[in-house]
Amino acid sequence: MTDERPGLPPARPHHKLTDDGRRMREVLTYSRRGSRFTPQQAAAWEAHHERWVIPDEAVDAPDFSFDAWFGRGPEDRDGLIVEIGSGVGEATAVLAARRPSYDVLAFEVWKPGVASTLARLAEAGVDNVRLCSVDAVWSVEHLLAPGSIAELWTFFPDPWHKKKHHKRRLVTPSFAALVASRLRPGGVWRLATDWEGYAQQMLEVLSGEPALEGGVVERWEERPVTKFERKGASVGRAITDLRYRRR
Repeated sequence: MTDERPGLPPARPHHKLTDDGRRMREVLTYSRRGSRFTPQQAAAWEAHHERWVIPDEAVDAPDFSFDAWFGRGPEDRDGLIVEIGSGVGEATAVLAARRPSYDVLAFEVWKPGVASTLARLAEAGVDNVRLCSVDAVWSVEHLLAPGSIAELWTFFPDPWHKKKHHKRRLVTPSFAALVASRLRPGGVWRLATDWEGYAQQMLEVLSGEPALEGGVVERWEERPVTKFERKGASVGRAITDLRYRRR
């Protein structure tokens, strides 16, 4: 059931209701974990969330714009970079610091991870990142215009390794088509995973999208080696990097 009032976006995930008022069951690419902060996370949240975190309810406004949260328009930047699943911000802070002329929109639903990212951004002196906890797939579809993304980063998305959960994986044909429509011509989608089966699925799905070209590449040397990546490597999982370009 979709809210059809003029000027309003469709209902966000977790907000969709059936005709008799019950919450609609949805297949999402993530599950929300605990939200308890450590003292350091709490301090970072208190100090920085009002400036760098976009409240979920803000996107419901008919005139919502990410540009307003960054404080500069497309004419004042080299482009918009989107990261889906920024975790605790290890890669986000480093990569964004090297790209001050770009705006970086980082999607992360785990609130303690968002707080840790705020601490890393502050430590690195980075001010070109905004964080959002609204469902990334919904946001890319409804809040980002065609051709508006210069680069998309998807590093170590949840592999949903059990076969019955594969339907919850982020990289699917429908999402690949959506991303291709939102990337600007020549725009790049960078991915990495430490699950061989998911790497194969990514390769098949993305190589099957006619608007994209690319494949498996050498590890992107600019991407920091995170604690999560080291953990996967320590148990023998190979890291696969992929890079695709919008034709």
